[in-house]
Amino acid sequence: MARDLGIPTSWMFGAFSAALVLSALLGPAVGRAIDRRGGRSVLVISNLVLAAGLVLLAAAPGPAVMVAGWLVLGVGMAMGLYDAAFATLAGLYGRAARGPITGITLLAGFASTVGWPLSALMEDGFGWRGACLGWAGLHLLLGLPLNRLLVPSAPPPERAAVQGLAEDRPPPRFAMPLLAVAFAGPWFVTGAMAAHLPQLLQAAGATPALAIGAAALIGPAQAAARLAEFGLVRHVHPLVSARLATLGHPLGVAALALFGGPAAAAFAVLHGMGTGVLTIAKGTLPLAVFGPGGYGARQGLLGAPARLLQAASPFLFGLMLESTGVRAALMLTTACSLLALLALLLLRPAARSSLPAKAA
Repeated sequence: MARDLGIPTSWMFGAFSAALVLSALLGPAVGRAIDRRGGRSVLVISNLVLAAGLVLLAAAPGPAVMVAGWLVLGVGMAMGLYDAAFATLAGLYGRAARGPITGITLLAGFASTVGWPLSALMEDGFGWRGACLGWAGLHLLLGLPLNRLLVPSAPPPERAAVQGLAEDRPPPRFAMPLLAVAFAGPWFVTGAMAAHLPQLLQAAGATPALAIGAAALIGPAQAAARLAEFGLVRHVHPLVSARLATLGHPLGVAALALFGGPAAAAFAVLHGMGTGVLTIAKGTLPLAVFGPGGYGARQGLLGAPARLLQAASPFLFGLMLESTGVRAALMLTTACSLLALLALLLLRPAARSSLPAKAA
């Protein structure tokens, strides 16, 4: 894309980072809209906005329209990714939304498994502009009808308010800042690994083939961990599974430190399992701690620091990887994960919330 538009590659990644920042800033407003009116209309509009951004990218004659396309995609991401889906489910099912949230993340864990090959196929046949148009068409022809026809309408505001009063309970002290830290640290790690994992594994001693093969294990590891979480949803508080999940990345780093490149697959599996469960926890923990009342706005506030750090992490981690080496870079990501674990250990569930009230 950068070559065809005659701009440096860094511009493309910069525009993508700007889209993530815009998505983070709009998250609380989108959450409040879902709290007031339900999520079905927001999700439907997100398909239109994402399609418009992809069409802008496909038609971009130069950098200005390209940046505009990415910013429109940032608006669409605020309206149509996990946080909006989680808020929609919380409005529909209250505290019983943990099961549906886990189910969504289980299915969506295969997004990259499907998305990368399909993108490569369209790019190979029609060029990157054709691939953008192909994804825009899928938003309109597949995503929009599914959101409109299969997502139920929200309950009346009066009923939702009564349910919220009946189910919500006082949260623990400092719950909001502790959860913000607990999500921000792992999301920095996730963004860094998504951008640099093959390069990182090679720097740790893995061969190129082993590094690529290990990176391909991330998706299956996430799916396996989410499947296990789905089986435990009735028996384990999400705070417990989140604490265990924060250890996935540090344990993978320990394997690399002890055994070097040959442990690349073990690192990928442990890291993938941790991130797989933490994605679920990002939706279920606020629900368990605060209840469904005001969930959308709260989710947007909690997610904003995580998204901002995720937007900055590819650049910051890459800079550290080049300037200080793989060992120091991994010490940084390990510290982020352990800081998240500390925040979760300091967060104590309310007396009556040691187990979810209901499970779907």
